[in-house]
Amino acid sequence: MFSRSTKEKAIRTGFLLAASASIIALGLIMYFLISEALPTFTGFDAMGEKFQGINILDFIFGSQWKPVSENPQWGILPLIMGSVWVTLISSIIAIPLGIMTAVYLAEIAPRKVREIIKPMVELLASLPSVVIGFFGMAVVAPIMLSLFDIRFGVNMLNASIMLAFMAVPTITSIAEDAIHSVPDDVREGSLALGATRFETIWRVVLPSSLSGLSTAVILGMSRSIGETMVVLMVAGGAARIPTSIFDPVRPMPASIAAEMGETSFGLEMHYFALFAIAMVLFLITFLFNLLADHIAHKYKQVGSASL
Repeated sequence: MFSRSTKEKAIRTGFLLAASASIIALGLIMYFLISEALPTFTGFDAMGEKFQGINILDFIFGSQWKPVSENPQWGILPLIMGSVWVTLISSIIAIPLGIMTAVYLAEIAPRKVREIIKPMVELLASLPSVVIGFFGMAVVAPIMLSLFDIRFGVNMLNASIMLAFMAVPTITSIAEDAIHSVPDDVREGSLALGATRFETIWRVVLPSSLSGLSTAVILGMSRSIGETMVVLMVAGGAARIPTSIFDPVRPMPASIAAEMGETSFGLEMHYFALFAIAMVLFLITFLFNLLADHIAHKYKQVGSASL
């Protein structure tokens, strides 16, 4: 009924619309965040009404977050440090565990073992974050209290461990795909030259899949820094700069989730400040993804000739 060129044109148009929908959605989200965050620094809301704004440097580097006190203070440095430290500690746990799991599944595990372990790892990714948070509160927190003789079972270390469990499936899945993408003739050439299986994995396979491994690590860290429910439940909720891994903290996502319901929509500084926090969090995760894309292209290898 329709010519071949018409069908192809319709298909191209459909794909273009699907791709454009993602770009448009991202643009609208960015516009909404910026428009709601700017009054924090300009002192004018969308209706042009004046209120007390704050300097952007004081907002980012201020050491006190007290939005509901008699003399409100709007420094989000404790929230940023909470997010950074929780992400770093969870990455220290998740990166070795995720990459080693990926290496085992891709290079060492027998087929039957792989068919059992891989679905279990993927099942871990499907667990709701509230379940992991509840596990941290009900199981991990009492264990920490008894082992380390500390005051708070919900703290930075507890949140980091729970976030590590959430990041491991992401790192493992992407890293395993990267290792599988290494051509078999590279492995066979290494073994033919007298290298052991471990030497082949360590000195040939892992360097050859560096692009995918780097992307896996950065995306896993992005998952940790943007997680809300787990840090809301087990990080402790204290908006202060931590001095120990056992201190309670309040990362940025937890602050937004906990305090947004206490504000008046578009009518007060607290509301706009929470959107400013969301904007900072968005920029951090956006930079993480840009870095992952840069590393993936920088170390991209095609075939065995480029290794």
